[in-house]
Amino acid sequence: MLGSYLLVAALALAPGQAGGLKLSNVRTTYGELGGTRPEGKFLPGDVFFVGFDIENISINDEGQVQYEMTMEVLDKNAKAIFKQEPAKKTDFVPLGGSKLPARAFITVGLDQEPGTYTLKLTVKDLGKNAAKENTATLSKTFEVAKKDFGIVAVYTSVDDRGAHPAPTTGIVGQSIYVQFGVVSFERAVPKAVDPKAPKTAPQPDLTFEMQTLDSFGKPTIGKPVVYKLATEVRQEDQGFTMRFLLPMTRAGKFTVRLKAMDNIAKKESTFDLPVTVVESGN
Repeated sequence: MLGSYLLVAALALAPGQAGGLKLSNVRTTYGELGGTRPEGKFLPGDVFFVGFDIENISINDEGQVQYEMTMEVLDKNAKAIFKQEPAKKTDFVPLGGSKLPARAFITVGLDQEPGTYTLKLTVKDLGKNAAKENTATLSKTFEVAKKDFGIVAVYTSVDDRGAHPAPTTGIVGQSIYVQFGVVSFERAVPKAVDPKAPKTAPQPDLTFEMQTLDSFGKPTIGKPVVYKLATEVRQEDQGFTMRFLLPMTRAGKFTVRLKAMDNIAKKESTFDLPVTVVESGN
């Protein structure tokens, strides 16, 4: 999860010709399938997911669409610092229509310099019925914050390992995992109980909390769920991933408040994730 490149926090729709390919409903999301995430500064180590719709894309009789995506990230001097070569994609659209939901993501490097960057994303329709130059482009500036201790890469998943993403809207009776990372923590050598024991490499001292709040901001249970890091973190790792199980036991709008504490540096970081639970039904 903690990579070395960049993705924009949000995208803006570039003007397009009427009836041609168009990118709409552009929003930054909490993970691949999560709700809309507000704009703001993003810490190095964070992961940015962008969701959007590709409108007026050509769909063949077998329900397939073929298109090409190109991504580029520019610094404040318009110099490319990351470029993804055109990637051809084929998707299945069994429900028909002329719209395809799409996503793009990348991460902010842990050593990325703070400042303003610009993402350019181009989509080209490769369907047989598409015009030769049926393309649409997104371009948006975003800001990377100074490197600091904090919670990053928040998203939800069906499984505990985070391999299968889940929406932040679920149904009563469902359970999801809230996945996140913590970066830029301090390390110290733990105090040995036995003075003759071999010295241990410097380790972080981290505590995590999850508190759920109702739509009025009131805690839903008396105390937050607390976890004290007990796993050894390799010396080369600058980030640590963590998860909490969230059973969806009743309908409503809630906020999952994550809190990470660096007990060595005496720093805290919080992150609020909006979650909606609805009754099941057709």
